Amino acid sequence: MTRVAGIDCGTNSIRLLVADVHPETGELVELDRRMTIVRLGQGVDSTGRLAPEALERTFAACRAYAEVIEELGAEKLRFVATSASRDAENREEFVNGVVEILGVEPEVITGDQEAAFSFTGATGELHGTETRLVVDIGGGSTEFVTGNKDVEAARSVDIGCVRLTERHVRHDPPTAEEVDAIRADVRAALDLAAETVPIDTAETLVGLAGSVTTVAAMALGLPEYDSEKIHHARISAAQVAEVTERLLASTHAERAAIPVIHPGRVDVIIAGALVLREIVERVGAHEVVVSEHDILDGIALSVA
Repeated sequence: MTRVAGIDCGTNSIRLLVADVHPETGELVELDRRMTIVRLGQGVDSTGRLAPEALERTFAACRAYAEVIEELGAEKLRFVATSASRDAENREEFVNGVVEILGVEPEVITGDQEAAFSFTGATGELHGTETRLVVDIGGGSTEFVTGNKDVEAARSVDIGCVRLTERHVRHDPPTAEEVDAIRADVRAALDLAAETVPIDTAETLVGLAGSVTTVAAMALGLPEYDSEKIHHARISAAQVAEVTERLLASTHAERAAIPVIHPGRVDVIIAGALVLREIVERVGAHEVVVSEHDILDGIALSVA
């Protein structure tokens, strides 16, 4: 077993996984997994730049993660950066700060690479021969990947809960016009994804990342967030629709009072739920298989 660390820095959150991984079998034993909401993508959709305060929040999380990595003695580290840092004009500031703190250069990966990591992490424990559509709803982008054990097709499109919220939402709760604008963006992006990925033909829909797991936690009626109960839960299309309607009618204060919604997701979960509902309806899925294992697990496996 090789002790490795993987960091996934997205538009909304930065996450760390330290694990012992068998390089031949792919067996992964988790030692530490944590997430910090840093909103690195704050304003990127409108300004094209990473905000100074967003960079400092991210660097503070990196310093905390550096202590964990050193304490657990990880032999190798891979730092992967996704949508926000891909889009930013001043991404060199971000790269230089990460190198100074962690000693490795963040790999600003393509959307297709992001999709492949997500697929590997999400499907490693799933059995069966059916074709799967893995959907990773992030802050800035959403990845669509089909395959069984290997990726057959992948596409990343620029719909994410942070991007869509910043682009369209000005009221709390959002107005019908704002909701329609989000849905129109999602539907256009689904058309784009379908040019590359046969999203309508997969037999199983697998959903990843915070928007999906939060909707699942609400659908399950959990009193607090419980990753063990959420991992591999099956949430029906009707439950996805019900939770989305509940969120659409809620104020910021009402969402903040729901214990399974992380404070950093309170303002963007409506857009995230809308993305999920539109996907479920478009592909005609009866249910979503929810996975707590995602791009972060794929990164850790790739290190080994």
